[in-house]
This record gives sequence, structure tokens and C-alpha cells, in this order.
Amino acid sequence: MAWPLIKHLPDKTNFRFVGPARIAAVISVLAVIASLFFTLYPPRPPCGGLNCGVDFKGGTVLELSTAPRPVDLGAVRGTLDRLGFGDVQVQAFGSPSEALIRFEVPAGQNPAQAVTRARGELVRVLGPTNFTRVEVVGPKVSGELFRSGVTALFIAIALMLLYIWFRFGLAFGVGAVVALFHDVILTFGLFAVTNLEFTLTSVAALLTIIGYSMNDTVVVLDRVRENLRKYKKMKLGDIIDLSVNETLSRTVVTGLTGLLALGVMAVFGRGVGELFTFSVAMIFGIIIGTYSSIFVAAPVLLVLGVRRGEVETPAQGVTRAQARAALERP
Repeated sequence: MAWPLIKHLPDKTNFRFVGPARIAAVISVLAVIASLFFTLYPPRPPCGGLNCGVDFKGGTVLELSTAPRPVDLGAVRGTLDRLGFGDVQVQAFGSPSEALIRFEVPAGQNPAQAVTRARGELVRVLGPTNFTRVEVVGPKVSGELFRSGVTALFIAIALMLLYIWFRFGLAFGVGAVVALFHDVILTFGLFAVTNLEFTLTSVAALLTIIGYSMNDTVVVLDRVRENLRKYKKMKLGDIIDLSVNETLSRTVVTGLTGLLALGVMAVFGRGVGELFTFSVAMIFGIIIGTYSSIFVAAPVLLVLGVRRGEVETPAQGVTRAQARAALERP
């Protein structure tokens, strides 16, 4: 049996993608509406339905180790509850002797003094304890971080629109940006539905997803533009099908490579909260980004319409049958 198995993927395909575009559009619209609902409801500041971490909600993060003894998570939670801290979250972190703690300091208390008091009580209850990480984020700073993160996402999408508009034309730019909004909103929905913690690392994942999705979309749209100039008499829907099929093997190979690496990160990073969240978001982003490049960005061109390239090429006047024959030729 030949290895790698990727060699068995067909070099040329002849799938119909424009045909089911309407069904895909309905599914995408419903998914976007559902994602917006779960993300924005309940309307609690600053994150709505998202499970915001300390970066955006404010509070304190402690990482501790009681090595070589296993940490008593129940004792940790009970101690912090007795101290009157709000929204206490305690979870195993890495080895059995490590724990990750998040809690909110009640209004009116000095955060630094509250952390000192918490550390003292935890040492008294657990015995010798090593605190490997201490982070305190105030509500003002957390609000600024959330606004900055959302602003970064919109600036990235706006710059992508300008680039595609300049490079390919307005219709292509709109198609690419619609696909980007589709991917970003559905990823927000993933965080809301799965209750994954939304932190600055999650914003980094979203920005990475935007970059990946745009790269995949540009490959497809660039081939559409080339074929618009090459096949002057072919219908736009047929050109889109042809272009997606021509770039499909590249899309599949790139996506599978990313999924393999991220799958390993997700499996072995399960005990590391931010690493696991990042890898899961990226896996979802690659899958949904590939889908949107094919079933969102390209079909938008059918709705908006595009102008045929005015550059005459030797292939002018090639028919659909001739184009398919060229694809099937070894």
C-alpha cells in the first residue's frame, strides 16, 4: 500500500458546488442567527452569553502546586467560598498536584490584599504550596481588553475587504468578507454553546482563523478570476464549479495538515485550558473556513455578478465541454 495515503486523492474532480448553494445558504443563515442568539443572550456585560475569562471579566487567577502531594480541589473551593469570593472556579491543571483557580474579588475589597489573604488560607489548609502564577485584572482593564479584542477583529476584516477589493474587485471583496463574518460569528457561537472560556488567547485564535479563511478564499477567488478571463462563453456558475474543483486538492491537503497538528494539540493539551481552547477553536475554524470558501464566498459572486476580464487570451471562446475535456486530459 502506497504511503502517504494523500497520494490516493484524485488530482482532478468534477463535483457540483453551485447546485446545492441555496441549501447551504439557508443552513449558513440559520447557523449565523443561532450563533448570534447564543452569543448575545443573556445580555450581560461585557460578554453576553460567552464564558469570559479573567482577561475580559476581571478577577484573579492562581496556579498552585502541592507536589509531590495531590491537591485537594474540594478543600481549595471550600476555603475560597468561606472567604466570600465570588464566581470561584477550581480545576485540575496538568498533574494531580496542580490546580488552576479563578475567583472574583468582591467590590470594595483591595485585590492585592484579597490575593494575599487567599494565599495564606490556602497554605494553612493545604500545607506547603508553591504558587506558580498570580494574575489580577481589574474590571476597568478587562473592559478595555474586551473592546480592544473586538476592535482588532473588525479592523482585520476591514483590511481584508480593502485588500480583496483592490486586488480582485468589489464583488470578490464582498464575497470574501461575507465568508469572514460567517466564520467569526459561527466561532463565537462555538464558544457560547460549548461554554469554552473566552480569553485573549481566543481572540488570537479568531484572528488566526480570519487569516486562514482569507488565504483559502483568495485561492478560490483568484482561480475564478483567471477562469473568467480564460473561458469567455462559460456561465458564471460553471466557472465557479470549475475553479473550486481545480483548487479542491490543495484545499483538502492544507486543511488535513492543519487538522492533524491541531488534533494532537487538542488531545495532549486537554489539561491545559488555553491550549485546548485554542486548538479546538482552530479545528472548528479550519473546517468552517473551508466550507465558507466554497459555499459562501464563491456563490456570493452569483448574487452580485462580476464583470468579465477584458484581457483577450488565446483561450477566448472555450466552451464548457472543452473546459471539462481539458480537465479530464491527463
